[in-house]
Amino acid sequence: MTVVEKAVGRRAGSGPVLLGVRHHGPGSARAVRAALEEVRPGVVLIEGPPEADALIPLAADEEMRPPVALLAHAVDEPGRSAFWPLAAFSPEWVALRWALEHDVPARFIDLPATHTLAWGRQEDEAATEGERPLDAQEAAADDTGAEPAGSADPADSPGTADAADPADLRIDPLGVLAEAAGYDDPERWWEDVVEHRGAGEGDALAPFTALEEAMGALREAYGSGGHDRDLVREAYMRLQVRAAQREFEDGVAVVCGAWHVPALRQKTTVAADKALLKGLPRVKTDMTWVPWTHRRLSRTSGYGAGIDSPGWYGHLFSAPDRLVERWLTKVAGLLREEDRIVSSAHVIEAVRLAETLAAMRGRPLPGLSETTDAVRAVMCEGSDVPLALVRDRLVVGDVLGEVPPSAPAVPLQRDLTALQRRLRLKPEALERELELDLRKDNDAARSRLLHRLRLLGIAWGEPAASRGSTGTFRETWRLRWEPELSVRVAEAGVWGTTVLSAATAKAEADAVTAEALADVTALAERCLLAELPDALPTVMRVLADRAALDTDVGHLAQALPALVRSLRYGDVRGTDTGALAEVAAGLAERVFVGLPPACAALDADAAEEIRRHVDAVHGAVGLLGDAPATGQGLLRSRWQSVLRVLAGRDTVPGVIRGRAVRLLLDDGELAQDEAAVLMGLVLSPGTPPADAAAWIEGFVGGGSGGGMLLVHDERLLALVDAWLTGVPAEAFTDVLPLLRRTFSAYEPTVRRTLGELVRRGPGAGRGATAAGAQTPGFAADLDAARADAVLPVVRLLLGLDDVDENTNDDLAGVTG
Repeated sequence: MTVVEKAVGRRAGSGPVLLGVRHHGPGSARAVRAALEEVRPGVVLIEGPPEADALIPLAADEEMRPPVALLAHAVDEPGRSAFWPLAAFSPEWVALRWALEHDVPARFIDLPATHTLAWGRQEDEAATEGERPLDAQEAAADDTGAEPAGSADPADSPGTADAADPADLRIDPLGVLAEAAGYDDPERWWEDVVEHRGAGEGDALAPFTALEEAMGALREAYGSGGHDRDLVREAYMRLQVRAAQREFEDGVAVVCGAWHVPALRQKTTVAADKALLKGLPRVKTDMTWVPWTHRRLSRTSGYGAGIDSPGWYGHLFSAPDRLVERWLTKVAGLLREEDRIVSSAHVIEAVRLAETLAAMRGRPLPGLSETTDAVRAVMCEGSDVPLALVRDRLVVGDVLGEVPPSAPAVPLQRDLTALQRRLRLKPEALERELELDLRKDNDAARSRLLHRLRLLGIAWGEPAASRGSTGTFRETWRLRWEPELSVRVAEAGVWGTTVLSAATAKAEADAVTAEALADVTALAERCLLAELPDALPTVMRVLADRAALDTDVGHLAQALPALVRSLRYGDVRGTDTGALAEVAAGLAERVFVGLPPACAALDADAAEEIRRHVDAVHGAVGLLGDAPATGQGLLRSRWQSVLRVLAGRDTVPGVIRGRAVRLLLDDGELAQDEAAVLMGLVLSPGTPPADAAAWIEGFVGGGSGGGMLLVHDERLLALVDAWLTGVPAEAFTDVLPLLRRTFSAYEPTVRRTLGELVRRGPGAGRGATAAGAQTPGFAADLDAARADAVLPVVRLLLGLDDVDENTNDDLAGVTG
């Protein structure tokens, strides 16, 4: 009997053609395409949610580029959602494309998403009531690749089987088969028996027959394998297959996970299947296509839904021939882009090594492990550092799919898409940095969009430290589009139909429900950054009410810095911050009044917390004191008075007193001699060593440049040195941890310099001075000779080489 006769016989038979596959398996995808070409069915049934049937024609759109995913979410609870991802090498995608290209109807036959999402809701309710929830992956169709939106990788991924008690197991079918074949890696076993074997010699259905027999043996041994909800799903699929057989006389082809094939082949009654489906919970759902990424495909979600190497599998599926040579050429190109020396000879030698390794390991062709070993040895010189880059960029990859504009979407998503196009901000899977100059209209609009999205919980961009100017007119963002953000957009759609209206409504709601004063001040800052003028009145009203009622100095001090930072954005963003300045000034006054009493009777942890608040308030007052609405410097003088009180009050913990002295010294409100006197008093023999060490921690610790202060002021260093050498042995072990924490925060060069100065003795490093003479570097008058020595360098920095010779005199006048 010929191959054609056998295919016709299968179509004419009563049973459907069951094509059991591994999801996201390129070998399965090739085999599905060959089988459909041979069988030519009248309808193609695919494992997936039936609500997506209306979306199938979009798969033929020219703007649809996998990887993509079907997204289902509950209408009244958009955050409750699930994905069904499809790559170009997914058998389901190949089946869809084949059906569309040949004008053959295609349908999804898995359990509807309306039940899948309702199961997830039941689990959450059970967990709330203290019951044990079912596995999250069961609720989202284990082997289909359906994934609960936003969920982390499951901690209880399918394991190996134990024949003693099959009812309690959750097995990985591929893992069990690989173990039976003597493999310790299911991926490697799958490559050997499927990916490197072709689609079948002479019979396109032969691979599916063999896989069905293997899965049948597993189902006989392990039943549902711990995937109890599969029984319900399989009952629904059997009903759909029966209905299709009655409707289409040309035969039915079913593309589903190989695990389900024995169950679909099983003879059951319609009544029995319907009984399993009776009483299933429901939620109203919406469904659409969304972009997906190769990186997201590499995360495990039930059996077969997560793969370790989507980039490699994509290569296996798309390369027409010479797989190893083409792959290693890609690797060489990537390494050359990273300025590594890789020649054609490296590629040739790597191919030979990969083939040799495959022969030694008894494999039909070099797989990913052989090519990786060859790349490490030949192209990376044994280093795993460039190899990690190869894995990240090629083995996994950052391919991001595209969905046509005609795909259904919530209004907020359409507005976001329009903004992305207008601002030329294309979503990309690869993380990249974006530098914005807020003085430019387009960059300012980009900044507003990113800040509004963050306020809505759509973390497309995260602020980063700028490598350039630290002024308020520059921002740096790290952008990376993840598929889960599509769910966040749908979830945020309840706040409004546009990004602006949704962010405004969300900010107002967050202000009303905020529990802490600091949360409201942070929200005010975010409203200014996002330019939400309609939300600011509500936020400011709530802020004023909370500030008036809150009497905790710690809360007030914690809230002030964020409020003052907001004032900095007024000029560059053209926002009126007058009302904000008035509230900030009132908040600062309340901090000034309440801080000294709050510093009494504190333990070490509470004192350290207040010390951090003192630092934050000091920085805030430095900005706030320049604001016209705050009395033009009046707040700054008031704050300095508070610092003097803290510095001289014995009831205040040493770490706070030391920090107050340091801040006054840095501001020029305390002379060097006064600081030395205060330090000398604290480090006198009458002070307990622990209190003295805390004072030193406050004065020179906290990463505030204290190390450089000791380097350049040898009087202070001598005081610390003399005190430290005089600490009694029994007390030294008590103060050592605090001192070590203080000095370990310094840069290595600063610590080395301090060590050299202490070893030589104060003053010895710069030449001995007469008794009572000024220490070098702290003379009362300018050293003209030293100042003149730097003038040529200053000329170069200012670009004054072409200016006449009188420039030196002008510069000398400035420096003088």
